[in-house]
Amino acid sequence: MTAPDFEAKICPPAALSARLDALPRPLVFTNGCFDVLHRGHVTYLAQARALGHSLLVAVNTDASVRRLGKGADRPINTLDDRMTVLAALESVSLVTWFDEDTPIERVLQSRPDILVKGGDWPVDKIVGARETLARGGRVLSIPFVHQRSTTALVEKIRRL
Repeated sequence: MTAPDFEAKICPPAALSARLDALPRPLVFTNGCFDVLHRGHVTYLAQARALGHSLLVAVNTDASVRRLGKGADRPINTLDDRMTVLAALESVSLVTWFDEDTPIERVLQSRPDILVKGGDWPVDKIVGARETLARGGRVLSIPFVHQRSTTALVEKIRRL
């Protein structure tokens, strides 16, 4: 049995530059943990993709998620599982990862035309904003349409 086609969207950081050259521009970049994918995530990702022709999603590694202080048992889903679910989304063009505390290396490597985060991130706090703006790119904080949170969802499951 062969891997589903969408798994080809998962790209190691070392191969990212070559893969990005094949994507149509403008390129939109976002990042996050995307631990338990929910309606808020998929709506946000579709909105991000609508801003350009391609969407690159950089995902925190498991170690990076743990360093964020989301809890000793997080992430719930492994990096491979989180990336595969993201890759299956029509709105996502390419998925990669980062192990550092911030995605700055992926932002610098990918040189996005548009850098986005969710509405809880003011533009001046978005990692890579200064560099993207200096290149003539745009930086946006996309307001939440659906107030959802993986942390709240995990807490709800624990209460049940």
